[in-house]
Amino acid sequence: MKIHPNGTTGRARRRTLLGGALLAATALAVGAAPVTTAQAAPAGQGAGSYLDPGTPVEQRVRDLLGRMTVEEKIGQMTQAERNSVESDQSRITTLALGSLLSGGGSTPTPNTPQAWADMIDGYQKRALDTRLHIPLLYGIDSVHGDNNLVGATVFPHNIALGATRDPDLVREAARITAAETRATGPQWVFAPCVCVARDDRWGRTYESYGEDPALVTRMETAIDGLQGDNPRDLARPDRVLATAKHFAGDGDTAYGSSTNGGYKLDQGVTITDREHFRTIDLAPYVAAVREHGVGSIMPSYSSVDWTEDGIGNPVKMSANKELLTDVLKQKIGFDGFLISDWDAIHQLPGDYATQVRTAVNAGLDMFMEPYSAGTFEQTLLAEVRAGRVTTARIDDAVRRILRAKFRLGLFEHPYTDRSGAAAIGSPAHRAVARKAVAESQVLLKNDGHALPLRPSQRIYVAGTNADDIGNQAGGWTVTWQGQSGATIPGTTILQGIRQNAARTTYSADASAPTDGYDVGVVVIGETPYAEGVGDVGNNGRTLEISAADRAAVDRVCGAIRTCVVLDVAGRPQIITGELPKTDAFVMSWLPGSEGAGVADVLFGKRPFTGKLPVSWPRSEAQEPVNIGDQQYDPLFAYGFGLSTRR
Repeated sequence: MKIHPNGTTGRARRRTLLGGALLAATALAVGAAPVTTAQAAPAGQGAGSYLDPGTPVEQRVRDLLGRMTVEEKIGQMTQAERNSVESDQSRITTLALGSLLSGGGSTPTPNTPQAWADMIDGYQKRALDTRLHIPLLYGIDSVHGDNNLVGATVFPHNIALGATRDPDLVREAARITAAETRATGPQWVFAPCVCVARDDRWGRTYESYGEDPALVTRMETAIDGLQGDNPRDLARPDRVLATAKHFAGDGDTAYGSSTNGGYKLDQGVTITDREHFRTIDLAPYVAAVREHGVGSIMPSYSSVDWTEDGIGNPVKMSANKELLTDVLKQKIGFDGFLISDWDAIHQLPGDYATQVRTAVNAGLDMFMEPYSAGTFEQTLLAEVRAGRVTTARIDDAVRRILRAKFRLGLFEHPYTDRSGAAAIGSPAHRAVARKAVAESQVLLKNDGHALPLRPSQRIYVAGTNADDIGNQAGGWTVTWQGQSGATIPGTTILQGIRQNAARTTYSADASAPTDGYDVGVVVIGETPYAEGVGDVGNNGRTLEISAADRAAVDRVCGAIRTCVVLDVAGRPQIITGELPKTDAFVMSWLPGSEGAGVADVLFGKRPFTGKLPVSWPRSEAQEPVNIGDQQYDPLFAYGFGLSTRR
C-alpha cells in the first residue's frame, strides 16, 4: 500500500433499530457539497434478522442489504484514513463509512495498546450511530507482526520466512500477528503479500516469500494463521481478516516501466503472455482463494500488457475487468471483497468520474480513498443515478463487504476485546519470532568450519547493522519507510553475540585496533525503505554494498585470521568481490525485533537450515535472474544453503 505523506503522521448493548433516513453525507474533501439522501428503504418490523446471530450469514446479508439506501451502500464501499476524520468524527456517521484505516505511521499518541483500542472503539461508536448500526471495519498493515505498534512482536519479513521453508512456523507467526493486532482494535490486516518477486531490484522484494510461485503458495499458511482454519474462526478475538496482495504480477514488472515518478519497478507494467502470467503471477491467488479462503484481495498499482495482442496497450489492474471479475471472481471463485490500494484509482485515465466508474465496473468493491472519501461517495452516487454503474454491481460489492463483517462477528461484538493485550510482545511470542530468525539464516560459505563460533573466543564485531534494531527490522516498522536507530524494543545482533561470548568488542566503523582477536564478525547491509522508494536506481538505491561496508570487510577480514560476514538486507547484495575475503558468509535478511536469533545459529545453539528463496546475482546487471531461466548462472542458485549440526 502506498502511503500519502499526510498519512504518516467490553462490549456494548445492541441499540434498537432506528427509523428514518441516513443523515445527509458530509464531504471529507474541501469544497465538496453534501450528498442529498434519498428516502430510506423500509426497515421492516422489529430489529430484523440481520441482527440475529443465529441466522445464517447469507440470510443476514440479504436482509440487511434489502434495508439499505443506495447512499448507505456506497458508504460501505468507502474507506478513509483515520486522520481525515480525527478532527470531526461525526463524519464517520454522516458519510456512513464502511471502513477506516491507519496508513503507515498513522498511530495514536501514545502508541500503546490501550490508546489504539480506545481510538478505534471511539470510531466504532460513531459508525454504530448510523441508522442501521453497521459496524466499522478497521484495516492496518500488519505485514511482519503488528509492526505499527511499539512493543509488538516484530517478525522477520516475508523473504526471510520464505528462507525457512517452514509453513507451520509461518502459520504460527501469523497467528501471533493476528492476536496482537486484534487485541488493539483492528480486525483486518493488509497481509500477506503473495507476490512472486522476479527482480531483486524491486523495492518490495522483502515482502515476497520468494521467486518461485510454488514456494509462495506453500507459505500461504499465513492466511490460515491470520483468519483461522474456517470462516467461523474469524469471529474469535484473536483472528483478523487477511488480504492477499497485490493482485497480480506486481513482482514481475519490467525495469523502467513504472508510472510513478522515480520508481523503476514498483507500480510498473508486467509484460507477459497469459500462460506465463497464469503459472507465475496468478498461481498464488488461486491457492489463496480455493485452499485458504482469503477474505479480501488488494489489486496492484501495476498494469498488465498482454504480448498476444502486441506491446504498448497496458491496462491498470484497478481497471482490469478481465482479471478482477472474469478470472478472480468468476473463474477462480473468490467470494470475498476487493479493496483498492491507496488512491489507486486516481492513476486511471480520464477525469475522476471516469476513474470511479471504470474501477467499480471492473470489479473493485471497496475504495481506499484516504482523503477524498466524501468526493468519492458523491461521484459514485451520481454514476449510479445516471445509470453508468448498475445497482446490481453496487449490491454485489456491498454483499461481499457485509459478508466479511458478519463472519468477523462485528455485529455482535463491535468493540475491542482487550483480553489478549497482555500477551503483546510477550516472551512466548518473541520466542516464536526468535525461532523464525534462526531458521531464516542462510549460510552461503563456511570455509575451515569458521562457524559455529565458540563462547570462549575473543570476537571483534564491526558494521553499523550489528547494533541497529531499526535497520534489522527494515521498512514497515512503526512508520511506512522504517527508520534507523532504536525504534522498537528487542535485541540487536550485537546484543545476541554478547549474550553468548563475554569477550566481545564492538567498533561500528572497524576503526578500533584488531590485534588479539580470534574471530572478526562484520555485519553489513541495507538501511530501511519501502515500496518503490527502495527500487534500485531510485534515491541512490543499489544492490552494491556500501563503501563503508566494503571498508569494514577489508579491514577486519584482512587483519583477523577468521572472518565472518553477515548481510542484513531485504534482498541479495552484490558480494562477488567481497566473498573471497571471507571465511564464512551468512544472509541474515531482515530479522525484526529478535536479533538474538542470529546469534543462536552463529554459536550452534540451532543449526543453519535456511535455503535461498531467490537466486543470488553475480552483478546488478544480471538481474532479473530466476530459477528456470535458459541461461541460469547466478552466484548462488535458488534453494542453496549450507547446513550445520546443532
